[in-house]
Amino acid sequence: MSIVNIAAYKFVTLDDIATLRPALQAHCQALDLKGTILLAPEGINLFLAGSRDAVDTFLAELRADTRFADLAVKESLSETQPFRRMLVRLKKEIITMKMPVIKPADGRAPGIDPVTLKRWLDAGHDDEGRPVVMLDTRNDFEVDVGTFDNAVDYRLTKFSEFPDVVAAHRDDFEGKTIVSFCTGGIRCEKAAIYMRDIGLEHTYQLDGGILKYFEDVGGAHYQGDCFVFDYRTALTPELTPSTTQQCFACRAVVTAEDQRSPAYVEGEYCPACVGSRTEGNTLEKAITAAPSAPPAPSA
Repeated sequence: MSIVNIAAYKFVTLDDIATLRPALQAHCQALDLKGTILLAPEGINLFLAGSRDAVDTFLAELRADTRFADLAVKESLSETQPFRRMLVRLKKEIITMKMPVIKPADGRAPGIDPVTLKRWLDAGHDDEGRPVVMLDTRNDFEVDVGTFDNAVDYRLTKFSEFPDVVAAHRDDFEGKTIVSFCTGGIRCEKAAIYMRDIGLEHTYQLDGGILKYFEDVGGAHYQGDCFVFDYRTALTPELTPSTTQQCFACRAVVTAEDQRSPAYVEGEYCPACVGSRTEGNTLEKAITAAPSAPPAPSA
């Protein structure tokens, strides 16, 4: 597999995103990289893919900027380019929580590395004897592809719902150690800060998210695959593309079994939405409105 896929983010104050945008766009295009880079005053979030030389060159030049010198990157490989174009977008937040008081650049919640987390999950408790609760901070359709055993899942439809939902269930976490997790670490970083702010002091974030966990310890205590925001749809614990697909009419997860159904036509409909093909053309409208690329990445 010759295509290198990288995911990275960093919360760091950026006051020059308007000039960074065209520079990064031109640099990526010159290297024939494709994917998405999000820039906001609070930092950078990127998903890119290309040749090994191109990726290494891009990272070397990006890290030459002292603000990104310690940028941590998660890698996986694929046989084909999983992105169709190169976009650098300006955003208010690199991951939308709509809580401006949460500023990871000013200090993050404690993290836990994958090896230590696996040891805790093997034992059923942390080093202080408290039960460990895995809290999934991702959206519902991502969770449906795979998650940790017995993880708390609030069926979020967007990350900005997280603060209110957790506050309403705060008492459920008393006396327990909470590990917030997501795909690559960005959502659980904000989530862990928020939970500490509301008094849940034994809250940690999984460093590097699910992808780093897969890289370091494999799929122990995890069921299924990990949804990713590109045309691979999901990665296995071996960090290889899975057979899972996503319906671009309704965005439902389409398993290998679903793909064998006569109710599945790639790019048109799947078993979850084929029934909506009514005289009112509900499905056709959904297809027309569907994006020409996967949703914007969330690390």
